[in-house]
Amino acid sequence: MGFRKDFLWGGATAANQCEGGYDEGGRGLANVDVVPIGPDRFPVITGQQKMFEFDDEHFYPAKEAIDMYHRYKEDIALFAEMGFKTYRLSIAWSRIFPMGDEKEPNEEGLKFYEDVFKECQKYGIEPLVTITHFDCPMHLIKEYGAWRSRELVGFYENLCHVIFNRYKGLVKYWLTFNEINMILHAPFMGAGLYFEEGDNVEQIKYQAAHHELLASAIATKIAHEVDPENKVGCMLAAGAYYPYSCKPEDVWASRQADRENYFFIDVQSRGEYPAYALKEMERQGIEIKMEPGDLELLKQHTVDFISFSYYSSRVSTTDPKLLEQTAGNIFESTKNPYLEASEWGWQIDPLGLRVTLNDIYDRYQKPLFIVENGLGAVDTPDENGYVVDDYRISYLASHIQAMKDAVELDGVDLLGYTTWGCIDLVSAGTGEMKKRYGFIYVDRDNEGNGTLKRTKKKSFDWYKQVIASNGENLANE
Repeated sequence: MGFRKDFLWGGATAANQCEGGYDEGGRGLANVDVVPIGPDRFPVITGQQKMFEFDDEHFYPAKEAIDMYHRYKEDIALFAEMGFKTYRLSIAWSRIFPMGDEKEPNEEGLKFYEDVFKECQKYGIEPLVTITHFDCPMHLIKEYGAWRSRELVGFYENLCHVIFNRYKGLVKYWLTFNEINMILHAPFMGAGLYFEEGDNVEQIKYQAAHHELLASAIATKIAHEVDPENKVGCMLAAGAYYPYSCKPEDVWASRQADRENYFFIDVQSRGEYPAYALKEMERQGIEIKMEPGDLELLKQHTVDFISFSYYSSRVSTTDPKLLEQTAGNIFESTKNPYLEASEWGWQIDPLGLRVTLNDIYDRYQKPLFIVENGLGAVDTPDENGYVVDDYRISYLASHIQAMKDAVELDGVDLLGYTTWGCIDLVSAGTGEMKKRYGFIYVDRDNEGNGTLKRTKKKSFDWYKQVIASNGENLANE
């Protein structure tokens, strides 16, 4: 019983939130670079405010982030010390193709990731690589309109050919698009989409989603052709919606909210557009332009496993009086009166992880992988830089227990678990450094001050013990 013997314990990061070095090694500018911290962040990430270059009025945390570009050896050594079996990281598209539409890749960028993967393999850490974690080269946004253009499918295909061939034998686990459903909620950050006045926003988002779904199927096809050992997954921002009450309208509202997110995975995992989505698009007057062969491609190249992020559950209601909203991972939700919340207002619901695991497994019957889960909190280090983060240990222990119950009691097939931000990094939602997730403290603040020194938190040794016991010992000694 318990987790499989080869369970993949580890942690997760994204290139744009940790690497820095935004203009080094031949890297080009990307959408994720030009998203500032502060009140303009949300209008920019949702495609409502145009920001295609840096200006002097804003601070852009992704420029330097935590400088993992220069410090990855030190960081991977710390992950190895914790006993990581896997490390989820992403490739910055504009490091490989600075403009995005070149014929030939940037060798310096390719070599950088090759060195990173070799550093992982040195310690027996299996890289789990996200091909696109929100990155889109700015040139593709300015010249083609990002994923609204079908031409991006070809550019992404070119990227896949290059990386699957170059990293054959170094990487076997791949994710095509991070939180693909974020295209609906944060379209500029998620897919480089910016909207002009008069644009049919929903039409553009769903057409762009079709292009990403096609690109995902093509990536899966190429990965299997290049190396039959490759395993390709999709990735969903997950979290079950509960009805606020047993009022049938609330139950139906929660079902519809779940479907809005599952739509993408239905296509990637089952290989076809679900009937409910086609009907909804028909009602909204959304017409997806397809070319001959699109539907066959989606059908023939479904993913091998389903990965997802889980931070909290959500609540749906049709009662306009129940408008108190929680903060959340871009998603807002009606407040659940039975749950406590983090300092950022995200509601804490370990049982919701078990519910979500069962919902997804029942729906698809494919192996699952939790690739993001964690608690964003303000950490206060002592004079030695040490953080006693019992609150984080408590959060993670309760979620790992829920995950264990899903495996042991419910029979869910789970491949692994990577906590989000295993080392402190820039928050995608708010751009803050003070919203920390890591087992490793990084000396840097929201304004970019600090030495970038790495220090182990209390949770570092706790997670080491969890991994060593394959999830059996969750005690906070």
